Amino acid sequence: MIEIRNVSLRLDGKSILNNISLTLEPGKIYGLVGSNGSGKTMLMKCICGFVHPTEGEIKTDGRRVGKDVDYLPNAGIIIETPGFIPYYSGLQNLRLLAGIRRKVTDDQIRKALKITGLDPDSRLWVRKYSLGMRQRLGIAQAIMEQPDILILDEPMNGLDKHGVADIRELLMELKKQGKLILLASHNPADIELLCDEVYEMELGNIRNFS
Repeated sequence: MIEIRNVSLRLDGKSILNNISLTLEPGKIYGLVGSNGSGKTMLMKCICGFVHPTEGEIKTDGRRVGKDVDYLPNAGIIIETPGFIPYYSGLQNLRLLAGIRRKVTDDQIRKALKITGLDPDSRLWVRKYSLGMRQRLGIAQAIMEQPDILILDEPMNGLDKHGVADIRELLMELKKQGKLILLASHNPADIELLCDEVYEMELGNIRNFS
């Protein structure tokens, strides 16, 4: 569970988030909608612990993000364009990332690539990937450690219709497994088909749109 309590954020004298309170529970997909600059990405960064709110607090299982824990634990995250080493293959990139925490086996990495529609045996450098392939690799990176929480900012970016269908199916399966998923998307169909609850953001304010 993630509890967001009275979170506000000001940067350079500008109000970015205004007194936001939400409770996010396992086994649900939550949608965030709103125009560019509405605060969606910054809220996600605060939840993950990448940015610390000016006021309020964010807790997961009773622990305060940024205080009791530095970052949101047990979370797979896509915020903005995932960065990979261009002259490594997809498998090599994920192996390198997995080596940081040593939580997953090579078989689990290969499975994550297959689930997202990539060939783990491909030697193609990431620099030669299409935008859609890079996005699939980002999703594979987010799920490879089998996290309980997924924070996904525009995960369908660059995917063709078949890729979108594949990732929607994957997210629904992860929801059935009890994952907590927070999804931001500009595609109304993603929100309508996937989300149990929808929140709209505008100028740093949030309201339930379900």
